[in-house]
Amino acid sequence: MNALWVFLGGGLGSVLRYGISLGALKLGFSSGFPWPTLVANGVACMVAGWLMHGWGFSMGSFKHALLVIGFCGGLSTFSTFSVETVSLLQQGRWDWAVANVILSVLMCLGLVGWMAYKG
Repeated sequence: MNALWVFLGGGLGSVLRYGISLGALKLGFSSGFPWPTLVANGVACMVAGWLMHGWGFSMGSFKHALLVIGFCGGLSTFSTFSVETVSLLQQGRWDWAVANVILSVLMCLGLVGWMAYKG
């Protein structure tokens, strides 16, 4: 049954991620830096941290499957982050690639930690 919750949450998270990408394009964030992925990953980490603190999910519960694994997993995207970083490296944009890695890792860990402990 948990697979169904992961499926449903993942679909919702993926649709939100798509919306973030479309919104970023409409706002003019097409400079070559992967802002939509950074924002989506940050939001997913903040939500996951908030859920950890506020709801104290037990591993294996349907809420954990639906919201943390499914929704936050569908919203965040390590594969896109990796592809975009390698693409920046291939374009010779080492500065943006390094900035993307540093910003993503520090921001995401910071947001999960902050929300999980300060909530």
